Amino acid sequence: MSNEAVQDGTEPKPGEVVQDAGDAGYSKDLKARHINMIAIGGAIGTGLFLGAGGRLESAGPALAIAYAVCGFFAFLVVRALGEMVVYRPSSGSFVSYAREFLGEKGAYVAGWMYVVNWSTTGIADITAIALYTHYWSMFSDIPQWVLALIALAVVLSLNLISVKIFGELEFWFAIIKVAALVIFMAIAIFLLVTQHEVGGETPGISVLTDNGGIFPTGLLPVVVVLQGVVFAYSAVELVGVTAGETAEPEKVVPRAVNSIMWRVGIFYVGSVILLALLLPWDGYSEGESPFVTVLSKIGVPAAGHVMNLVVLTAAMSSLNSGLYSTGRILRSMAKAGSAPRFTGLMNRHQVPYGGIMLTSAVCVAGVGLNYVVPGKAFEIVINIAALGIIAAWSSIMLCHIVFVRRAEAGQLTRPAFRLPLSPYTEIATIGFLASVIVLMWYDGGVGRDTVMLVPVIVSGLVLGWFVVRGRVRETSAAQDGAADAGR
Repeated sequence: MSNEAVQDGTEPKPGEVVQDAGDAGYSKDLKARHINMIAIGGAIGTGLFLGAGGRLESAGPALAIAYAVCGFFAFLVVRALGEMVVYRPSSGSFVSYAREFLGEKGAYVAGWMYVVNWSTTGIADITAIALYTHYWSMFSDIPQWVLALIALAVVLSLNLISVKIFGELEFWFAIIKVAALVIFMAIAIFLLVTQHEVGGETPGISVLTDNGGIFPTGLLPVVVVLQGVVFAYSAVELVGVTAGETAEPEKVVPRAVNSIMWRVGIFYVGSVILLALLLPWDGYSEGESPFVTVLSKIGVPAAGHVMNLVVLTAAMSSLNSGLYSTGRILRSMAKAGSAPRFTGLMNRHQVPYGGIMLTSAVCVAGVGLNYVVPGKAFEIVINIAALGIIAAWSSIMLCHIVFVRRAEAGQLTRPAFRLPLSPYTEIATIGFLASVIVLMWYDGGVGRDTVMLVPVIVSGLVLGWFVVRGRVRETSAAQDGAADAGR
């Protein structure tokens, strides 16, 4: 397909496959084990380790249903992305597909909203790392902003070395998270089988029936909590970005994508069910990891220290992933003219350092936020990140709708690995994501303030497009001319 078609979203000739200029120059050093563990790591984060306590307190045991519903839609998103990855692997991921199927304006919006997501998530991550580090008394005298800056410097340095280092870091981060969950679930099952008391309660079904059942606070709190639960899965799309740096994406990606469904079932839904069977739902609280709550009540020594290390690992993993993914996305955009030229630069280790440095610069601003309002920094940025992930997931499903239509018109060939029941699954997912925004408004507080930022963000995107559109046209014309000369 011509580079002009890549830029403006025109339809390809039958049998032609798009080539994204931003995909050139990457190494293929990510192995199958890296991709598989990155898929796990993307589906397991602080939303489970730390956030499940407050959500259990709010929604009760029905939280397991909320995790299952959100996990199902997250799976549909990553399955749609996985199909397009098998069709054409790209480090630009869904931004590259948006360029092909929605045009450059679609790619511009999807890309910058994703950068907003991970940049603000990065601020939240370094804030969380500083807070978790303060848990240990030896670090309590170090200012929060200093710890945040150190965390950013360490992860940035490692990210710039090579993609292989990134893959190894994510592999071991994921191992720690999975091992922690497996050990906890084994302990929980042992407590259930032996009927060992937990905080004066005998675990089992009676813990549910004697404390209001599955919906002790009613159905409405379960619906409202969906808006928080959906963001627990906000890194599952990372598996699509990694496809451009693995040797056999057509084999590795389908296995990694399909495994997400059962991992969600076991780790998220299974963990919440076990938690609900061990202690009454109101025995958990927002300020403490539910796993620490249980382990502390059975007298496990240093439970808080161990779990604090795990959530610290989860935050480091998220920061690492954010720098990695935005570096690749921004390079794809830079090659199309919709991001600053320096974000398209790569170092001698085949790492797109320009985009990574831009994201890190935003995170440095987050270090300043930690200095000015240390108590509110996390809450402020995590809600802004919410809008970014909704936009990214919606763009994936919109791309897939056009992708399928072109396949039906004979303009491209769908791979055997497919999202089922298209276009109904895409429409249902987009509807679900739209309902999340409605729930954010309904919940009031910071969520409503976040929704009120939408006009500001839209205005910024419109203004930014007028700034870059000339360069986009010039880049498109230059690449198209080069392609014609090479024919």
